Amino acid sequence: MAGVAGAAAVVAAPAVLTAAGFTSAGVAAGSLAAATQSAVYGGYVASGSAFALAQSAGAAGIGAKGAAAIFTAVGTILYANTG
Repeated sequence: MAGVAGAAAVVAAPAVLTAAGFTSAGVAAGSLAAATQSAVYGGYVASGSAFALAQSAGAAGIGAKGAAAIFTAVGTILYANTG
């Protein structure tokens, strides 16, 4: 069960990022990502921050390391809560 959920999260991640406003062209105007960038980060987004990682994944894709991290995180959370 945890493995299936982890795989589903990996598949869904690109669509979720795009829906939030993290696109291949950058942060979409008027999106949740744009509102977050404005309210929380202002003109400065720290390298390595969660926002920077989401921005990078939205622009270039999640890649193998990102896919592995998502799979592991979701699988671990579900496994820990099932028993």
